[in-house]
Amino acid sequence: MPAHAIAAVVYKPTDNIEALLAQAARELAARGVKLGGVLQHDIAGVIDDPCAMELENLETGESIPLSQELGRGSVACRVDPDALARGSVAVRGAIERGVDLVIINKFGAQEVSGAGLRDEMAETVLAGVPLLTAVGERFLDDWKAFTGGEGVLLPPRLEPILAWWDQRKAP
Repeated sequence: MPAHAIAAVVYKPTDNIEALLAQAARELAARGVKLGGVLQHDIAGVIDDPCAMELENLETGESIPLSQELGRGSVACRVDPDALARGSVAVRGAIERGVDLVIINKFGAQEVSGAGLRDEMAETVLAGVPLLTAVGERFLDDWKAFTGGEGVLLPPRLEPILAWWDQRKAP
Protein backbone atom coordinates (compact mmCIF):
# COMPACT_ATOMS: atom_id res chain seq x y z
CA MET A 1 0.00 0.00 0.00
CA PRO A 2 1.39 3.44 -0.85
CA ALA A 3 2.58 5.51 2.09
CA HIS A 4 0.09 8.23 1.27
CA ALA A 5 -2.79 5.86 2.07
CA ILE A 6 -2.18 6.52 5.77
CA ALA A 7 -2.58 10.02 7.16
CA ALA A 8 -2.31 11.20 10.74
CA VAL A 9 -3.20 14.67 11.91
CA VAL A 10 -0.64 15.60 14.56
CA TYR A 11 -2.18 17.71 17.30
CA LYS A 12 -1.47 19.44 20.59
CA PRO A 13 -3.75 19.24 23.65
CA THR A 14 -5.05 22.72 22.82
CA ASP A 15 -6.26 21.66 19.35
CA ASN A 16 -9.93 20.66 19.08
CA ILE A 17 -9.14 17.52 17.11
CA GLU A 18 -12.59 15.95 17.49
CA ALA A 19 -14.28 18.95 15.86
CA LEU A 20 -11.67 19.07 13.09
CA LEU A 21 -12.09 15.39 12.19
CA ALA A 22 -15.89 15.76 12.28
CA GLN A 23 -15.63 18.76 9.94
CA ALA A 24 -13.34 16.80 7.60
CA ALA A 25 -15.75 13.85 7.63
CA ARG A 26 -18.70 16.10 6.77
CA GLU A 27 -16.78 17.75 3.93
CA LEU A 28 -15.57 14.45 2.50
CA ALA A 29 -19.03 12.88 2.75
CA ALA A 30 -20.49 15.91 0.94
CA ARG A 31 -18.00 15.22 -1.87
CA GLY A 32 -19.37 11.69 -2.18
CA VAL A 33 -16.62 9.86 -0.27
CA LYS A 34 -18.05 6.68 1.26
CA LEU A 35 -16.85 6.83 4.87
CA GLY A 36 -16.46 4.22 7.56
CA GLY A 37 -14.96 4.31 11.00
CA VAL A 38 -15.71 6.08 14.24
CA LEU A 39 -15.24 9.54 15.68
CA GLN A 40 -15.28 10.45 19.34
CA HIS A 41 -17.46 13.32 20.57
CA ASP A 42 -17.82 14.87 23.99
CA ILE A 43 -21.43 14.94 25.12
CA ALA A 44 -22.01 18.51 26.16
CA GLY A 45 -24.48 19.35 28.87
CA VAL A 46 -24.35 16.12 30.84
CA ILE A 47 -24.45 17.63 34.32
CA ASP A 48 -23.61 14.49 36.28
CA ASP A 49 -20.82 13.52 33.90
CA PRO A 50 -18.72 16.37 32.50
CA CYS A 51 -16.44 13.79 30.77
CA ALA A 52 -19.22 11.94 28.95
CA MET A 53 -18.21 10.77 25.47
CA GLU A 54 -19.68 8.85 22.56
CA LEU A 55 -18.49 7.29 19.34
CA GLU A 56 -20.20 8.16 16.08
CA ASN A 57 -20.33 5.42 13.47
CA LEU A 58 -19.52 7.37 10.30
CA GLU A 59 -21.18 4.84 8.05
CA THR A 60 -24.55 4.71 9.83
CA GLY A 61 -24.64 7.79 12.05
CA GLU A 62 -25.26 5.59 15.12
CA SER A 63 -24.10 7.02 18.45
CA ILE A 64 -22.33 4.60 20.77
CA PRO A 65 -21.96 5.74 24.41
CA LEU A 66 -18.23 5.53 25.16
CA SER A 67 -18.09 6.46 28.83
CA GLN A 68 -19.04 4.06 31.55
CA GLU A 69 -20.23 5.11 34.98
CA LEU A 70 -17.74 3.90 37.56
CA GLY A 71 -19.11 5.70 40.58
CA ARG A 72 -17.87 8.64 42.56
CA GLY A 73 -14.19 8.85 43.28
CA SER A 74 -13.18 6.30 40.66
CA VAL A 75 -9.85 7.00 38.96
CA ALA A 76 -9.99 4.03 36.60
CA CYS A 77 -10.26 4.36 32.82
CA ARG A 78 -13.83 5.34 31.97
CA VAL A 79 -13.81 3.94 28.43
CA ASP A 80 -16.48 1.26 28.15
CA PRO A 81 -14.95 -1.92 26.67
CA ASP A 82 -18.33 -2.81 25.12
CA ALA A 83 -18.36 0.51 23.27
CA LEU A 84 -14.89 -0.17 21.89
CA ALA A 85 -16.07 -3.60 20.76
CA ARG A 86 -19.01 -1.99 18.98
CA GLY A 87 -16.62 0.53 17.42
CA SER A 88 -14.45 -2.35 16.27
CA VAL A 89 -17.44 -4.07 14.65
CA ALA A 90 -18.33 -0.80 12.90
CA VAL A 91 -14.83 -0.41 11.45
CA ARG A 92 -14.52 -4.03 10.38
CA GLY A 93 -17.96 -3.98 8.78
CA ALA A 94 -17.17 -0.80 6.89
CA ILE A 95 -14.01 -2.39 5.49
CA GLU A 96 -16.01 -5.44 4.38
CA ARG A 97 -18.61 -3.21 2.70
CA GLY A 98 -15.93 -1.43 0.67
CA VAL A 99 -15.84 2.11 2.02
CA ASP A 100 -13.50 4.61 0.36
CA LEU A 101 -11.93 5.87 3.59
CA VAL A 102 -11.83 4.81 7.23
CA ILE A 103 -11.50 7.54 9.85
CA ILE A 104 -10.64 6.50 13.39
CA ASN A 105 -10.67 9.29 15.93
CA LYS A 106 -7.17 8.87 17.27
CA PHE A 107 -4.13 6.81 17.98
CA GLY A 108 -3.86 7.50 21.71
CA ALA A 109 -2.93 5.92 25.01
CA GLN A 110 -5.19 2.90 24.46
CA GLU A 111 -3.64 2.18 21.06
CA VAL A 112 -0.08 2.75 22.31
CA SER A 113 -0.71 0.06 24.93
CA GLY A 114 -1.95 -2.36 22.24
CA ALA A 115 -5.66 -1.88 22.95
CA GLY A 116 -8.32 0.55 21.74
CA LEU A 117 -8.80 0.43 17.96
CA ARG A 118 -5.17 -0.34 17.15
CA ASP A 119 -5.94 -3.67 15.48
CA GLU A 120 -8.68 -2.06 13.39
CA MET A 121 -6.24 0.56 12.16
CA ALA A 122 -3.88 -2.19 11.05
CA GLU A 123 -6.71 -4.16 9.42
CA THR A 124 -7.81 -1.07 7.52
CA VAL A 125 -4.37 -0.59 6.04
CA LEU A 126 -3.89 -4.30 5.32
CA ALA A 127 -7.24 -4.34 3.51
CA GLY A 128 -5.99 -1.56 1.22
CA VAL A 129 -8.40 1.06 2.54
CA PRO A 130 -6.99 4.54 3.21
CA LEU A 131 -6.86 5.49 6.89
CA LEU A 132 -7.17 8.94 8.45
CA THR A 133 -6.58 9.36 12.18
CA ALA A 134 -5.15 11.82 14.67
CA VAL A 135 -2.05 11.44 16.83
CA GLY A 136 -1.19 13.58 19.81
CA GLU A 137 2.35 14.94 19.72
CA ARG A 138 3.27 12.89 22.78
CA PHE A 139 2.44 9.66 20.91
CA LEU A 140 4.16 10.54 17.64
CA ASP A 141 7.14 8.22 18.19
CA ASP A 142 4.76 5.36 19.02
CA TRP A 143 2.76 6.09 15.87
CA LYS A 144 5.89 6.04 13.74
CA ALA A 145 6.90 2.71 15.27
CA PHE A 146 3.39 1.32 14.68
CA THR A 147 3.34 2.37 11.01
CA GLY A 148 6.99 1.68 10.32
CA GLY A 149 7.31 5.32 9.31
CA GLU A 150 4.74 4.91 6.52
CA GLY A 151 2.14 7.54 5.81
CA VAL A 152 1.96 11.29 5.98
CA LEU A 153 1.74 13.62 8.95
CA LEU A 154 -0.68 16.51 8.58
CA PRO A 155 -1.09 19.75 10.54
CA PRO A 156 -4.37 20.16 12.46
CA ARG A 157 -6.24 22.14 9.80
CA LEU A 158 -9.00 21.19 7.37
CA GLU A 159 -7.25 22.25 4.15
CA PRO A 160 -4.30 19.84 4.47
CA ILE A 161 -6.66 16.95 5.23
CA LEU A 162 -8.74 17.65 2.14
CA ALA A 163 -5.60 18.19 0.03
CA TRP A 164 -4.26 14.79 1.19
CA TRP A 165 -7.48 13.13 0.06
CA ASP A 166 -7.53 15.00 -3.24
CA GLN A 167 -3.90 14.01 -3.95
CA ARG A 168 -4.84 10.36 -3.40
CA LYS A 169 -7.43 10.67 -6.15
CA ALA A 170 -5.23 12.60 -8.59
CA PRO A 171 -4.08 10.62 -11.68
